Amino acid sequence: MYIIGITGGVGAGKSTILDYLREQYDAYTVQADLTAHELMEPEGSCYEPVLNLLGREILDEQGKIDRKRTAGLVFPCPDLLKQLNQIVHPAVKREIRRRIATQEAAGRDVFVIEAALLLEDHYDEICEDMWYIHVEEAVRRQRLKQQRGYSDEKITDILNNQLSDAVFREKCSYTVENNGDFQTACQQIDERIKEYGFMQHCQRQQR
Repeated sequence: MYIIGITGGVGAGKSTILDYLREQYDAYTVQADLTAHELMEPEGSCYEPVLNLLGREILDEQGKIDRKRTAGLVFPCPDLLKQLNQIVHPAVKREIRRRIATQEAAGRDVFVIEAALLLEDHYDEICEDMWYIHVEEAVRRQRLKQQRGYSDEKITDILNNQLSDAVFREKCSYTVENNGDFQTACQQIDERIKEYGFMQHCQRQQR
């Protein structure tokens, strides 16, 4: 099984890339952010440790961890945010490793991890190939305005807090250009997957 890590700035279209990999190559895909949310559900492994750290005031009426309340507590306090990350990030990695083992045992060919902090959280320890989904800033700004309703100020603040294009390119082993013509992005993906030797097998499965 080949394990691919996917990253890139907000508005890069990473979710669309994941959809394509699932549909075209029967890839198992996992998003680190969604996995973190699952682990902070009442039955998740992070629920009690997070409550012990932040207190029960972060719970909503259903007894679930409220993300806005949590963010309001930790983002003004770097030390508290660091402690929260020390709980959640290792747990997410453990869960992803567990899923990798399960999918490998099931004979899956491609496993894909999408994480905004793929580089910062050292997912290169897990992934065999690291992809950077690149989109020009003007395109990202347009997408974030249209799809999420973000203001120019909010977009600028987000972009200023993300890794630079140069760092992404330096740390990742492959770049997919996703500036609007999705068919071109798909061709780049196909070319890379073909190098793994999975394309023929996946196409036989689809027939």
